[in-house]
Amino acid sequence: MSQVHAMSDDQVAGELKKMTAFIRQEALEKANEIRLKADEEFAIEKSKLVRQETSSIDSSYEKKFKQASMSQQITRSTVSNKTRLRVLSARQELLDKLFEDTREKLKSVAKDKGKYQGLLKNLILEGAYALNEPKLEVKARKADYDVVKKAIEAAQTEYKKAVDKDVSISIDEGDPLPEGSAGGITISGTNGRIDINNTLEERLKLLETDALPAIRVILFGENENRKFHD
Repeated sequence: MSQVHAMSDDQVAGELKKMTAFIRQEALEKANEIRLKADEEFAIEKSKLVRQETSSIDSSYEKKFKQASMSQQITRSTVSNKTRLRVLSARQELLDKLFEDTREKLKSVAKDKGKYQGLLKNLILEGAYALNEPKLEVKARKADYDVVKKAIEAAQTEYKKAVDKDVSISIDEGDPLPEGSAGGITISGTNGRIDINNTLEERLKLLETDALPAIRVILFGENENRKFHD
């Protein structure tokens, strides 16, 4: 039968020292393991946060860039539209002034009796060809009656030569054109049911409508944005 020998104090102290060293070593290894794991988790979390913040910054920058770009486009478009409207307004003012000045100059057309008589003859002929009737009546200003009578005689002669038919043209002295008008005539047939207005004011109105595109080209050049031309 074996005998159990009691450990001496030195032996007990040695064993305790070994156990303490073992526990300390285990604790150090565990602490190191925890630290490494914490460092790894920290690095992962840090990388995640950096990616999130980077993505947020990129998204915010892209949004602000788009907003700035849109704002710039709106500003450019607004300025362009305002400039275009100012140009169009200035052009219209110029055209209005041009026709207003022309209306004023119409009043002086009748001063040159020779040219005015030729103009009246052509206006009467134009109406005679359009109406194509044997009897016509002309309305004119009272002040123009003398020159209108001469224009009628010339028109009747030319009409006869052109169409080989006679036409009787008379002045309706009971209903003259206003003395304040610029001149010209109106001509009617079929007992007054058909009327052609060949006064100078009316011809200018027609010019404003029919010749306006050509006048714009002469004054301002071709419209670069226009795709089709008459």
